[in-house]
Amino acid sequence: MSGHSKWATIKHKKGALDAKRGKIFTRLIKEITIAAKTGGGGDPDGNPRLRTAIAAAKAENMPADNIKRAIQRGTGELEGVSYEEITYEGYGPGGVAIIVEVLTDNKNRAVSEVRHAFSKNGGNMGAEGAVSWMFTKKGVVTIAKSAANEDKLTEIVLEAGAEDLSDEGENWEILCDPKDFEAVTEALKAAKITPEHAEVTKIASTYTKLEGAQANAMIRLLEAIEDLDDTQNVYSNFDMDEAPVAS
Repeated sequence: MSGHSKWATIKHKKGALDAKRGKIFTRLIKEITIAAKTGGGGDPDGNPRLRTAIAAAKAENMPADNIKRAIQRGTGELEGVSYEEITYEGYGPGGVAIIVEVLTDNKNRAVSEVRHAFSKNGGNMGAEGAVSWMFTKKGVVTIAKSAANEDKLTEIVLEAGAEDLSDEGENWEILCDPKDFEAVTEALKAAKITPEHAEVTKIASTYTKLEGAQANAMIRLLEAIEDLDDTQNVYSNFDMDEAPVAS
């Protein structure tokens, strides 16, 4: 199953997840806020999108007060920024497929910055639907091998609804349907197993390998998009198994 969370993997290798923890929290807060606003209110029991967003926030150890305030901003109990959800699709070096999801309070700024990131780094934006057909939404949870043995972990997560557990080098990687994401993360919590990372993401059906300069250019493009303030999620079918880390 190697390949489906390549961008998450490369960020782990670069230490960027820890360095950007504040940005991770910001993105989670945005998602909780818009889920409370558009997904059916502030009660997670009746709002599946909010329930998933809260589960992801808890998996990243976000304080309960932060989650509560984000919900209140979404429901209007607290004053907050009004965000718009937009998805952009495009291609990187070598024809790699990229999906960029943004939550923005300024649509013109968002599209300008995303387009600039593509064009400056050897990519180009495509039309709606250009590459999204290649991706499927899945819950992905990464567990350090030092945290649990395979037999114990397999029993816990499959009972909670996970579809697969695979060996990803230093980590175990768990795949599940988004509707089972909360159950899987809660089962791990009950077993006192702390994930290295947990998210609902999009997995490509096929992957494209790049080498040398093209691989480095692709990593720079993904980093440029990732660093934009409005970027919420970035998905690609770039196979990073053998890719060098861009400096």
